[in-house]
Amino acid sequence: MSQAEHDRRIDYVEFPTTNMTEMKRFYSGVFGWEFTDYGPDYASFHDGRIGGGFSAERNPAEGGLLIVLYGANLEAIEASVTEHGGQIVRETFEFPGGRRFHFLDPSRNELAVWSDR
Repeated sequence: MSQAEHDRRIDYVEFPTTNMTEMKRFYSGVFGWEFTDYGPDYASFHDGRIGGGFSAERNPAEGGLLIVLYGANLEAIEASVTEHGGQIVRETFEFPGGRRFHFLDPSRNELAVWSDR
């Protein structure tokens, strides 16, 4: 993508974390993300479409931004979230266009996974 194509689009997402090792284990195990470490307080990730990072320099905030991930098989992802130490905070529900559930990662950031199936 050219810089013009990046204009006004989400380009990078940064998650605060209280435990870098646990966050990397969780997102690697559930979503297959890969990481590059930049010292003990920062790791970048790439999920195949967008890049981001985990920062130990900020604490997670309750009620902050909600990042929504897509998943073809919600049930499998939900099981993987709990298997890897995440907590389901809103069970799968339907909305116009699909279904989704919300979870807390090991640092208590709330995210959602949705599917059109």
